[in-house]
Amino acid sequence: MKEATGELNMTVVTVVAIAAVAAFFYAFVWPSIQASIKKNTCDAQCPENNAACISNCMNTTNNTAG
Repeated sequence: MKEATGELNMTVVTVVAIAAVAAFFYAFVWPSIQASIKKNTCDAQCPENNAACISNCMNTTNNTAG
């Protein structure tokens, strides 16, 4: 019984650790990846670096995201 309890505790620790890593990724890493994707997309659509075009693109991209 002790061995089963130990395995359950290790499973709980593993699940909590995975959740913590996922929360860190979602809170800190994903927004920068998302912003980079938006910027690269708008740079590709507005190659002349027109500020109005880029602003319009960023606003459009922000409204369609999730």
